[in-house]
Amino acid sequence: MEIIALTGGERVDVFLARALPELTRSAVQRLLESGFVALNGAPVRKNAKTEASARYCVTLPEVREVEIAAQDIPLDVVFEDDDVLVINKPKGMVVHPAAGHSDGTLVNALLHHCGNSLSGINGEKRPGIVHRIDMDTTGLLIVAKNDFSHQALAAQLKDHTLRRTYECIVRGGFREDSGTVNAPIGRHPLDRKKMAVTEKNSREAVTHWEVIARYGQYTHLRCRLETGRTHQIRVHMAYIHHPIAGDSVYGIGRPELGLTTQCLHARELTFVHPRTGQEVTVTCPLPEYFQNALRRLQGL
Repeated sequence: MEIIALTGGERVDVFLARALPELTRSAVQRLLESGFVALNGAPVRKNAKTEASARYCVTLPEVREVEIAAQDIPLDVVFEDDDVLVINKPKGMVVHPAAGHSDGTLVNALLHHCGNSLSGINGEKRPGIVHRIDMDTTGLLIVAKNDFSHQALAAQLKDHTLRRTYECIVRGGFREDSGTVNAPIGRHPLDRKKMAVTEKNSREAVTHWEVIARYGQYTHLRCRLETGRTHQIRVHMAYIHHPIAGDSVYGIGRPELGLTTQCLHARELTFVHPRTGQEVTVTCPLPEYFQNALRRLQGL
């Protein structure tokens, strides 16, 4: 495909990621590194700047099968049609296979559940994971079942029209009933396994929050993501000195309220259906671990 740059001086990877909303910036960078982006017949360097009126030729690689086993793992399906699947992910389930988690993941389960109905975005035939949630975060996650849906949903994620609302229990009390955390997130400067609020090599991150209930030393919050950075809610809550209860990475580092991991649940998801154009809102109940923590706070 050919993409024309109207202005010059912008990083090519940034320009192409905006022009191709179905691809992430890292996916565009991989295309550049592999020589799939050309200008006047020559490969374009990853750190190159755009040239005004230049015509960039982008070649998407052939879809290849990924060597991931389909596994018959039960899924809590909240919404499904020919284009979109919404899953209520349980605690402890990893989304993608990775080091230490080669199977038993959501992708393994989706490969079995979806059969031949798979997205081929980014050159790999696999269910179209549009966004991710942490292994120990529970709740709603949307999956595209074909390239058409993946492109549409990825564009909504990018322009913030795909709305994700979470609930969590955090430490401490709030004077205000609602607020916004607008603080950039990037890799922690000392611990590369963690994220942090930082100005260095970071990206814009915005979280809106509102109080659902107050329980003395703890507060039940509703959080809406405007952006979707890794560990965003966990990092932002810790940044404003209200870490999520049970969070061993960004919290107090010891058990509380009977929790072994963060008390964070993706409760509601709103998107525009790629094919019908109708707005769809999907919700799921609070899981048992979350309800147990609330019962402790309520003294039941």
